[in-house]
Amino acid sequence: MSLSRRLILKATTGAAALAMLATGALAQSDPLRVGLGDIASVESLNLLIAMERTKERGVPMEMTFFNSEDVAVQAALSDEVEIGVGAPYAFMANSKAPIRMFYRMSTLLFFPVVNSDVYSDWTDLDGEEVTVHSRGSGTEALMRLMEQVHDIEYSNLSYVPGSEVRAGAMLQGTINASIVDATNFRLLQEKGGAKFMRLPLDGVNATDEALYASAETLEARADDIQIFVEELLRTWQDIADDPAIVGELRAQYDLLPDLPEDVAAEAVPYFAEAAENGIYPLDGGEPQDARDDIAFLAAAGQVTLNPDEVDPTEFWDFTALEAAKAAQ
Repeated sequence: MSLSRRLILKATTGAAALAMLATGALAQSDPLRVGLGDIASVESLNLLIAMERTKERGVPMEMTFFNSEDVAVQAALSDEVEIGVGAPYAFMANSKAPIRMFYRMSTLLFFPVVNSDVYSDWTDLDGEEVTVHSRGSGTEALMRLMEQVHDIEYSNLSYVPGSEVRAGAMLQGTINASIVDATNFRLLQEKGGAKFMRLPLDGVNATDEALYASAETLEARADDIQIFVEELLRTWQDIADDPAIVGELRAQYDLLPDLPEDVAAEAVPYFAEAAENGIYPLDGGEPQDARDDIAFLAAAGQVTLNPDEVDPTEFWDFTALEAAKAAQ
């Protein structure tokens, strides 16, 4: 081979290699987009912190807020986002959509609350309107379950995303029966006193929110998602060890800077209470959790599956979680 031909071949090969490197760099720069069917709130801080830590490890991430969990699911299916937030068991069971949950973020702990000037117990809600977070959410499933437990039927379920939004509406008197998180139940007690009453709720062990993605995304972005899961596990453990770190990291990463001061001040107390109540599990989920979730949703009438016969892999992919744990 002539010298000139060898030089041409070497240049061509080098250019091809550079093109491949450029393509790889471009692919690496594509962000993992997370779709949340809710508004930005204190409750999002642990997820946002884990995302910032993931960015520090070279995986770009973005958060998109949608009007509802239904929209977030559709966004994940249409590749508008790579990752969704929620627990779309009913949607997955009915549609056989190729999405799988891969990280259990939180367990269900909510407070059914009523205006005591209007209602005093569950039976008073027979034929009345109740407000929950969104269609298919854990708040809806829980309130539907209470219909069965107390042999009542609501006149309507209305959907208002955001626990703080529902609490605000109760303070303003525009709704009289809803379900809120611990922080906003405490807010109702502080500002409304005895006016707002918590209805009794039997213990329920079920997933409130998980992270999910399409099977294609879980395979194509396996390495990036593993890093993300590693940071989720680390962040959840750090908060359990010292909830005050939420305030420190919120300031460090300048997260949710537009939160009103009184709301921002609730961040550390909220996560302290959440850690005490085990709202944020430290193991990321396991197959038995899927069976427990199906049992809860079946009792609430959202699915018709038998939890004893469910194959957890129909709803979950534990590959990234197992790899993240092995890397710890």
